[in-house]
Amino acid sequence: MSCPNCFSGHIHQGTPRGEVTSLYGLQVYTTKPQGDVPHRGIIIIVPDAFGWEFVNNRILADNYAEKGKYLVYLPDFMNGHAAPVGMMSATKEVLKTSGLTTWLMKPYYLASMLTRMVPFMYHNTFKASWPMVRDFFKSVRENEAAELPIYGAGFCWGGKHIVNLAAGVDIASNGQLLLNAGFTGHPSLLEIPNEIEKIKIPVSFALGDKDIIVKSPQIEQIKQVFASDSGSGKGEVVVYEGAGHGFCVRADFVLEDASRQADEAENQALVWFEKY
Repeated sequence: MSCPNCFSGHIHQGTPRGEVTSLYGLQVYTTKPQGDVPHRGIIIIVPDAFGWEFVNNRILADNYAEKGKYLVYLPDFMNGHAAPVGMMSATKEVLKTSGLTTWLMKPYYLASMLTRMVPFMYHNTFKASWPMVRDFFKSVRENEAAELPIYGAGFCWGGKHIVNLAAGVDIASNGQLLLNAGFTGHPSLLEIPNEIEKIKIPVSFALGDKDIIVKSPQIEQIKQVFASDSGSGKGEVVVYEGAGHGFCVRADFVLEDASRQADEAENQALVWFEKY
């Protein structure tokens, strides 16, 4: 079950420089390194609740492409049912706890938030989205990534998909795994430790110690799985002090620490992909 923190955050300033295309039956935001620079692999982003059109997600895709020299795909895995960006303002008001006016207006903002959150949750269950995500990765592996590595980056809603891809159960028709390595920032809806124990393909986790979705006891469980004999080498956990849910994608860049942590998590993913 998602919580209000999955729908809160800040919109970033910037103009995405990629293009929109249709690929394997989905609308996809596609971006690559600027200039005549060949890409050396493909990153597929499985986004947070605000989906493939959210400016923050597109800017992140551009950063991955330019910094890492990758071809980056950000598909519409939600079939047009991403959470509307406008609900951030209502969620912000719901999460406030001070002031009489805040409490008097809270029912209004709560109703506004729920009327947008419920449709998102109805249309975007893991059962509905998983086949789309899996099949897209499979199609990329069988075509343009037959001889290139594929990396997956999943945030919040998208994190569960990366963890399941990393179980290494699904194989493309050319006999290859769908993923070379994965990264997830503040994932939600994970079954911990069950889904973590199934990881076979290396995954890097970026987690905040103030996250109310994956809390400190669950962070320790993930660490323990990776530290065990069976989990050794299959993942890493980086904990960002003071960071809450959504910090990788929806951080408030007015705050110096938040901006720095978002940059560090971005680099964490690229260093992890470089390793594999």
